Amino acid sequence: MSAALLDVSHVGKTFTRGGLFSSRRIVAVDDVSFQVGALKPEIFAVIGESGSGKTTLSRMILNIERPTSGTLVFDGIDLTTVRSTAARMAFMHKVQPIFQNPFEAFNPLKQLDRYLFMTRRRFYAEGDQTTIEVAVDEALRKVGLSLKEVRRRYPHELSGGQLQRVAIARALLSNPRLIVADEPVSMVDASLRMSIVNLFKALRDDLGISIMYVTHDLATAYHISDRIIIMQKGSVVESGDAKTVLNAPQHPYSRQLRAAVLLPGVAAAGRQVVPLV
Repeated sequence: MSAALLDVSHVGKTFTRGGLFSSRRIVAVDDVSFQVGALKPEIFAVIGESGSGKTTLSRMILNIERPTSGTLVFDGIDLTTVRSTAARMAFMHKVQPIFQNPFEAFNPLKQLDRYLFMTRRRFYAEGDQTTIEVAVDEALRKVGLSLKEVRRRYPHELSGGQLQRVAIARALLSNPRLIVADEPVSMVDASLRMSIVNLFKALRDDLGISIMYVTHDLATAYHISDRIIIMQKGSVVESGDAKTVLNAPQHPYSRQLRAAVLLPGVAAAGRQVVPLV
């Protein structure tokens, strides 16, 4: 049995689109294999442009989509066996998502502290309101906020960066071992992106949580990732140590992505790349 926290082995996902008399098969993910957290908690980046299959892959790891082929094993459990309500709850206790748009993660008519209290009760039924509030405050402080700042506030009263931090705090309330973050900074102001990605490094280093960081942003992936895979049209075209791959990509598609990160005003003839640190 694999010692990895997450073992993705030859996973594929095919969708059928069309009607009764006309349909076509779309291969979203094709024979993808990798492991996360085999030796220690890590940040594992899945890089690719729109349509590369990275979001479909993350949805399979979150057990939202079922693979057409291959196996997904988390903490020794084949995800195809996670079907009952109890099994799904046990899985969600250990694996939590962070989605792209924090404003879509919360009901705009519901106060944020109520969301957090409900999440804590969902995973830990015991404890009075004071105990719950202490746990919520501790989770918020891990992301640089506090219950005092969030109490009785609605989503629109916070910035995108603050709201994404609340979403991360909400994920932490279950004490997960893996966070799947799908484009978590693409909707956040550029000035705040590094604060969010640096938070992921702190979660890895201080709390021992592995992060699957799904992104098209090479700069942030270079800054925080331990290992990466690069996906194109559903397949992995390159993988390895993050800095090794991004400093000297071997596949033409990887080189294309890397070359797109250019210094402002540099002519194509002198294609000089921006340092990613």
